[in-house]
Amino acid sequence: MLLLGIDVGTSSIKVSVVDAATQKVVASAQYPEQESPILAINPGWAEQSPDMWWDHVQKAIKICNSEEIYNPLDIAAIGIAYQMHGLVLVDKDQNVLRNSIIWCDSRAVDIGDKAFEAIGAEQCLTHLLNSPGNFTASKLAWVKQNEPEIYACTHKIMLPGDFISMKLTGEINTSVSALSEGIFFDFLTGDLSRDVINYFGFDPSLFPDVQPLFSSHGLLLGSVAEALNLKPGIPVSYKAGDQPNNALSLNVLNPGEIAATAGTSGVIYGVGKQLTYDKQSRINTFAHVNYTAEEQRTGVLLCINGVGSMYRWLKELFVDESYLQLNAIASEAPAGSDGLQVLPFGNGAERMLNNQMVGAHFENIDLNKHTRAHMVRAVQEGIAFAFRYGLDIMRENGINPAVIRAGQSNLFLSPLFTQTFVNITGVPVELYKNDGSAGAAIGAGIGANIFSSPGQAFEHMHPIQTVQPASQELEPFYQDWKQTLKKHLAD
Repeated sequence: MLLLGIDVGTSSIKVSVVDAATQKVVASAQYPEQESPILAINPGWAEQSPDMWWDHVQKAIKICNSEEIYNPLDIAAIGIAYQMHGLVLVDKDQNVLRNSIIWCDSRAVDIGDKAFEAIGAEQCLTHLLNSPGNFTASKLAWVKQNEPEIYACTHKIMLPGDFISMKLTGEINTSVSALSEGIFFDFLTGDLSRDVINYFGFDPSLFPDVQPLFSSHGLLLGSVAEALNLKPGIPVSYKAGDQPNNALSLNVLNPGEIAATAGTSGVIYGVGKQLTYDKQSRINTFAHVNYTAEEQRTGVLLCINGVGSMYRWLKELFVDESYLQLNAIASEAPAGSDGLQVLPFGNGAERMLNNQMVGAHFENIDLNKHTRAHMVRAVQEGIAFAFRYGLDIMRENGINPAVIRAGQSNLFLSPLFTQTFVNITGVPVELYKNDGSAGAAIGAGIGANIFSSPGQAFEHMHPIQTVQPASQELEPFYQDWKQTLKKHLAD
C-alpha cells in the first residue's frame, strides 16, 4: 500500500510516494526545478498565486508517476504539508479572487499591533497565545480595509493546504491547527475567537467547517483522479503547516521534544503540554498536529524568515557555485570570519525581533582581508547566531532542549553549519533522513488509519548521525554579533 505526500513550499512543490509497510520513500519529484517567484509589488509585500501552486502540484505528481517505479493506483491516501500563515480567498464557484498574501508578507504588521492593543495584551495572550501580529487574521483585515470589493465576493477563506485539498476533493474545510496558526482560534473556549472576529468585523460564514487534522478532509474527485492517473475516491486524510509537519516527520509529538529546520525559513519547534505564550509574542504557540481538547499538545515556534533567502541570495551572487560548493568554500575561512558579521534578516518583519524589519547587513567589511570564503562563512555563522538568539528567547519561556532533531537537508547538509549551530546553541543535533512531503505521506497513513498508531508509523526511523558540541570558541563572536543587532534594533 502506498501513500502520497504533497509539500506546498514557497520555493517549489515536492511530492513523495511512501511505502506504508516500510515507511520508505519509493519515489519523489519537485516542480519547478528553479525556485518559484515571490511577487513583491510594494516593499515588504510577498504574494504567490494559489493557481500556480495547484498547477505545480499536478506537474510534480505527473513527474513522480512518470518514473514508473510504482503503480499510481496503489496509492491509498493523500497528505498535505503547506507554507504556514498564507491567506487564500475563493468565491462561491471556488475561483481564486486574488494572489495569496503569504507568510513573509509584512503589510499587516500595524493592523495586528492595533488589534493587540485594542483587544488587550492579556486577553490576546491568554486566549490566542499570540498577538494577532502579522498572521492570517491581520492579512484578511488588510483585504477587508483595502480591497472591499474582493472581500465582499469572498465565500471562504483558507490556508494554503486547505486550498490544495479543495482542488483535490472539491470540499472546503480546515482544522484547529490551521485556525490557530491564522490567529482565529480561542484556546480557552475551543472555538473561533470572538475577540478577533468582532474586532475586525469578519463574517463568521467565511470560515470553513473544522475537521480533525487526522481524518478525511474529502475524497479525490474523479476528474482529478483521471488527470493524475490516481484512484478516485481516496481520502485526503492529513493536512498540516510545514513546521508542525516537519516535527511530525521527525516523530516530534510529545512534550519536551524539539525539531529544527533551516530551509526557506529557519525554525526551532518544540512540543508543549500547556497553553504557554511569550509576553512579547516573539515566539508563537499554535495547536500541534496531535492537539485535542483532552490532550492540549501545542507547538512553540521560533521563526527566522531570512535563512534560506539569505543563502539563496549568496548563491546567486556566486552564480557558478552550487550549494554544496558554497558549503565547501565556507570552510576556507576561520571561525569568526575575521570579524565579518552578517545579520540575515532581509525577508520581511521578524517576529522574534518584535516584528521589526531590520534588513540583511554585512558589517565590518575589510576590502584588503575579506574574501568570498569569509562572506559565505559569515552568512552561515550569522544564521546560526540568529538561531541562538531565538533559542535564548525560548529558554526564557521554559523551553530547554536536551537534543534537537533535524532533517539532513538544506543548511543541515553542511557539516560546518551543523557544527556551528551545535556549538553556539550548546545542544546536540540528531540528523535524520526526513522530508516534508514524506512526512505528509506518513501523516496521511495515520489519518486514514493505515497505521495502528503514530508509533507504528515511525518504527523504522533512526538517526543517521548525532553531532555533539565540540567548542565554545564562537561565543565571543556571538556576543559581538548580538551587540551589532541591538544597534540596528535601536535605529
